[in-house]
Amino acid sequence: MSDTIPVLDLAPLRANEPGALERLGAELRHAFTEVGFYFLRGHGVPQSLLDATFAEAARFHAQPLEAKTAMKIDEHNIGYMPMRGATARYNLVGDTPVLPNVNEAVFFKRELPADHVDVLAKARFRGRNRWPALPGFREQILATCDAFERLALSLLPIYARALDRPADYFARFFVDPMYTLRMSHYPEHSPTAPNNEFGIAPHLDTSFMTILAQNKIPGLSLRLPDGRWIDAPAPEGALLVNGGMMLRRWTDGRFLATPHRVINRSGQERYAIPFFFDCNYRAVMTPITADGSAGKEPPFSYAEFMTTYQQANFHHAQVDGKTLELQGA
Repeated sequence: MSDTIPVLDLAPLRANEPGALERLGAELRHAFTEVGFYFLRGHGVPQSLLDATFAEAARFHAQPLEAKTAMKIDEHNIGYMPMRGATARYNLVGDTPVLPNVNEAVFFKRELPADHVDVLAKARFRGRNRWPALPGFREQILATCDAFERLALSLLPIYARALDRPADYFARFFVDPMYTLRMSHYPEHSPTAPNNEFGIAPHLDTSFMTILAQNKIPGLSLRLPDGRWIDAPAPEGALLVNGGMMLRRWTDGRFLATPHRVINRSGQERYAIPFFFDCNYRAVMTPITADGSAGKEPPFSYAEFMTTYQQANFHHAQVDGKTLELQGA
């Protein structure tokens, strides 16, 4: 596993061991310049919390279709996306366009009150969550988002040192950060399916950081920089982390955004709960260059970034005549 996908262990840093931050920074730099993914151990997120969240994903998707479609995905990318409701725009598998993705998903963002300034202003990507009539579901999902957010914030000093910046460099950009929890369901992939059909087609995430809890049902694979596709293992107790197009742009192209895909040939129903973590909605990100010179692209904000990539992002869905760009893995 570590020969291909690096493994970072947070335990020494959490124990305040001297030199731990610098070692992890160097390991992260290697991971993002050579692979684009890494496994995370010693992260402190309880397995019981993750298991309960996978169970909630299964419970949500086991509802009747009409209950799920009552939460139809909106312009903020919040809500339910039906099976085959999205199609990849980037084609990384050849000349034949890919077919709609064989998965269904529901998306949740930070819980905002009705009187929040962005809600009142109807700011894009800053809408309110809608919840299913499932007792305890909302509480479990919010607890999971809180745990993933705490973990992501704790990783920021490592990212800063990997880029030779002070440990607190990213702190000001991630006050009230943006995030999305996607809860996906992948049915068994048909053995007679065409080669251009996937659970989710090869794509790049848009995020600064994606945290993926491991489950025992395989299906995820990633494409290495040399073009090889490898199946991602699922080591017990580890989380899988990758960066997306936001991280790549913010680092002036130095850090990789690695293509990945899902094909569920397990013979079982597969669920995934990726957590996509980004900076503050209004933070302005200036590309971080190695020598301090101007970056290849100008400074940008979250809203500008998501709007810019709206037509080129990895997949889309039509909702009420609008094209929505979705996050997923």
